[in-house]
Amino acid sequence: MKRTEVSVRDAGDEELGGVSARLGLSLSLEEMRRVKRYFVAKGREPTEVELQSIAQAWSEHCCYKSSRKILEKFIFGVKAKEQQNLLEVKEDAGVVEFDEEHAYVVAFESHNHPSAVEPYGGAATGIGGIVRDVVCMGAQPVALVDPLFFGPLDCGDSGKGGGVKHPRFLFEGVVSGISDYGNRIGIPTCAGSVYFDEGYLGNCVVNVGCVGIMRKSDLRRSRAKPGEVLVLVGGKTGRDGIHGVTFASGELAGEEEFRSRSAVQVGDPITKEPLIHAILEANERGLISGMKDLGGGGLSCAVSEMCHAGGCSANVWLERVKLKEEGLAAWEIWVSESQERFLISVSREKVEELLAVFEAWDLDAVVVGQTFKKSLIKNASLQTLGKSDLVRIFYEGEKVFELELDFLVASPVCERPREVRRAGEKAGGKTREEKVPEEPSDYNEVLRGLLAAPNIASREAVVRRYDHEVRGATVLKPLQGRLGKETHGDAAVLKPLEKSYKGLAISSDVNPSFCRLDPFWGAASAVDEVCRNLTAVGAVPHSFADCLNFGNPEKPDRLGDFYECCRGLGFVASSLGVPFVSGNVSFYNESAVLGEAIPPTPAVLGVGLCEDVRECVTVDAKEAGNSLYLLGETRAELGGSEYFKLR
Repeated sequence: MKRTEVSVRDAGDEELGGVSARLGLSLSLEEMRRVKRYFVAKGREPTEVELQSIAQAWSEHCCYKSSRKILEKFIFGVKAKEQQNLLEVKEDAGVVEFDEEHAYVVAFESHNHPSAVEPYGGAATGIGGIVRDVVCMGAQPVALVDPLFFGPLDCGDSGKGGGVKHPRFLFEGVVSGISDYGNRIGIPTCAGSVYFDEGYLGNCVVNVGCVGIMRKSDLRRSRAKPGEVLVLVGGKTGRDGIHGVTFASGELAGEEEFRSRSAVQVGDPITKEPLIHAILEANERGLISGMKDLGGGGLSCAVSEMCHAGGCSANVWLERVKLKEEGLAAWEIWVSESQERFLISVSREKVEELLAVFEAWDLDAVVVGQTFKKSLIKNASLQTLGKSDLVRIFYEGEKVFELELDFLVASPVCERPREVRRAGEKAGGKTREEKVPEEPSDYNEVLRGLLAAPNIASREAVVRRYDHEVRGATVLKPLQGRLGKETHGDAAVLKPLEKSYKGLAISSDVNPSFCRLDPFWGAASAVDEVCRNLTAVGAVPHSFADCLNFGNPEKPDRLGDFYECCRGLGFVASSLGVPFVSGNVSFYNESAVLGEAIPPTPAVLGVGLCEDVRECVTVDAKEAGNSLYLLGETRAELGGSEYFKLR
């Protein structure tokens, strides 16, 4: 018996909460009540596969239920000075005009919770996921970015108490995971940052970005059309990554080390490298109609989102999915987040040719479903018969899933209370009282102290572990200057097209100490500094992506910080006429062990255009006798600075 039903129609509130906890759904009581009402109207009990799928679709990670309205107010509405976006911010990555024939693709996400549990695997699969986001738009990845945030490396043996991993262990694991995965798939890691602060002792923050290039004609959307075939390609499916999105939608507790290790995916860069080639080859040959990577929620989210976006229904046969091990239940196959997988929609007459491409690259590819037009079905809310998009799943001859997509994808929106604090006020209403430091008696001592500060000292030891020159397109590298005396550049510059000197400049930035003092101006300064970094190499800022890392949104002060940071980001971006084309929200970066949230961390990735990479400027002084100029106004502003910490 493959079909396992769960009793909810006659369940009370306590029983509904028990179902959510027992199955690891991470659904609130109100959300469980909504599920109950749906199945009461349907006149049947839900299957375990259906409940697990609903949990994935309604997770904070997938549906942005706590942040959507704030993002719509401040971020999504930022308009470019000139029409440049080819796609709205609703796909896996932003697609933006590069020249008449080409577009560049930007994606920026977090992998915080997995990296806190298993730093090497969490960071590696973060790179794998962000690369898939770019590839599934039809683009060739050309650069990686990695802003990283940890607790102080010199803190005590156990940080602030038991259950918290030492920052040095997390730091070494994360950097190794990024370098190993990125180097093996042959994509240069060109930009990023490493920031240390006690606020990250309970939760490290691992943000990863990717930039790609493509011909406009190769653009593919994450949608399927009626009458097409669904093909699963790439890696095999296993138990790794199960409940990854629900795990990322809650605070980390002390037992997460053991309980949530299976939620961390296992990366396989040796499969990913040929998979990128196979996907791009199939796309260039016109074999792909629509495509989506299998990230959060696995097949569950990929099938439902592609069908809902394309206005069609689907039948899926789970027994066709190739597995890493025997004995997986239907719901495990459906929600597994095993890495290196894509779902492709293809017209029937092109299926064999598509399968042949992946066979030539020695990769798995199997037909798992087919799409069709809307079906006649009983509407759960109106108690009437009507046509609706739905997904049906069969496993070894038995139907184990049938849900209307209007219900599954129409996730809840939470109007949570928020508490906006004044500048200089700590979370909880306590005001910071900071004294302006006196003028130092020895500026040389101050300079030595600043150069030795963890957030200013050289990152060469990290940068050298990344291959930033693979593909041969990196014009300005992360380290610039004379050999043996290199220093960090403001931005990296790439020449993505062989027959054009037009370039892409890439930089990322945020100052969490400033954001802790004043979320609005701290976030605004992140956009400002990214623009200055791009301008410093001779590029014109063209687009932004944001990765918004915050604590528990159910706590009003945390959501208030998020609101103010979004307001600050939108304020500067709107003033400049440079839009946000991609982004991610990561909530619940909060340790139940320490009872603390991370500092507000709205990381910003900026992309600029260089008309001729031969005219780009490096950071190093070129010769003795050159004049130095300071542009802009200097004011008595020290808050959030490394100097202020030093004094």
